[in-house]
Amino acid sequence: MTDGTLDVVEFLLTASVYTDDRSLDENDLPPAFRRVFWSAGVGPDDDGENERSPGQRGRIARGGIERPLSTTNATAREATGVEQPWGAISGLMFTERDDFSGRLSFTDREMAETWYADRVDDERLLDNPVLAKHFEGDDGVEAEYETARELNRPIQADRVWIDGLLEEYFADEEDEEMLDLVDVRAPEEIDITLDDLVLTADQEAEIHKIAKAIEHRDYLADIGLREIGKLLYVGPPGTGKTSTARALARDMDLPFVEVKLSMITSQYLGETAKNVDKTFEVAKRLAPCILFIDEFDFVAKTRRSDEHAALKRAVNTLLKSIDDISLIQDDVLLIGATNHPDQLDAAAWRRFDEIVNFPKPDTRMRSDILTVITRTMDIEEFDPFAIAEITEGLTGSDLRMVLREAVLEALTENRTTLTQADLEHAVEDFEERDNLKNMDMIEGDHEALVAGGDPGASSDGGHDHGHDD
Repeated sequence: MTDGTLDVVEFLLTASVYTDDRSLDENDLPPAFRRVFWSAGVGPDDDGENERSPGQRGRIARGGIERPLSTTNATAREATGVEQPWGAISGLMFTERDDFSGRLSFTDREMAETWYADRVDDERLLDNPVLAKHFEGDDGVEAEYETARELNRPIQADRVWIDGLLEEYFADEEDEEMLDLVDVRAPEEIDITLDDLVLTADQEAEIHKIAKAIEHRDYLADIGLREIGKLLYVGPPGTGKTSTARALARDMDLPFVEVKLSMITSQYLGETAKNVDKTFEVAKRLAPCILFIDEFDFVAKTRRSDEHAALKRAVNTLLKSIDDISLIQDDVLLIGATNHPDQLDAAAWRRFDEIVNFPKPDTRMRSDILTVITRTMDIEEFDPFAIAEITEGLTGSDLRMVLREAVLEALTENRTTLTQADLEHAVEDFEERDNLKNMDMIEGDHEALVAGGDPGASSDGGHDHGHDD
């Protein structure tokens, strides 16, 4: 059996069973498979498949996946990652290919089922609800369909579903500008999980509670507990606020809608309130999802300043929209984040039912963070606790920068194995650069000049992105 043979047979068998069994729906197909059929359409390609325009894909996103499923060399390649699908299965007695259409199929499906069943275990079947249902009850099969279905990522979390809804909602050219204000990510596009993070006990407890609330939101609605699901993450830049919100979306299979309030700038004056409304409407249409509002201190800054009236209207609209959205009623988990909780006023604070603190990590946490972010590195006689002791005041984002510098320095010496000394030197270099960044470079100038920086940019911008603390 060549590499990929089992994968291609599983793809063909899944498509065949799904086509015949009308009780199955999109949420039964493994995500890698349904993505292929979601975007399949009209107009032949090199293997005879069809291709839809973006507008047609959007309409299909609303209507579901059409039967029969097209199993060609190209769709099999896209679904399985096998470069030559027909080459992988051409030696089997029960497969055939139509040279004209490129369609791959079985000459004897019963023989294909026997061949497949002899080579898979329950763990693999649980990754495929279609086949878990088909083989449920057979001798030696303990995988249950309902369990497989629960474990399978729902279609609403797929990129194709999200794109279909966005294309439909932002049909007008003027509305497309709104997409500049939001960043919508499918769970599959988020490369960090909660297991990749080092969290405090309080952070873990709050995440566990909100995960349970999401899981049991129907029960909470039944008992009338609706004021839940609005969190505010507070803490210095680089302490993991954005990463934790994204990781929660990944682990809970929820679309992630992120908006930075500072993006509501003068170019949108006159339309700001409308755009805030649309941001919340996007979240409601993609529900269940997480709506993450970064730079929440922008609310307080705008409310007490002499900013343009349109911006103030936008902030008032934002606060009203927060009041009107609910995890229980709308399936939207709202998470706000701020680096400056001291700047928030009472009107901002009372919008949230839970406050989650993200402090700078202590020595033990820094040691744990170093252990996590060096998992794939080769470091001789590595002592993370020793490095943690000399990095007082550094955040997880800072520690990642230290590791990056150590790696780059080693590469200049053509080394891919690091030493403890490399890390110690990198800490010294980081602290030196940090001191330079924070000092006045010109006597009498009260604004520090940072090479390559934007003199008008906030000193907090960007530090909360991409860290794993």
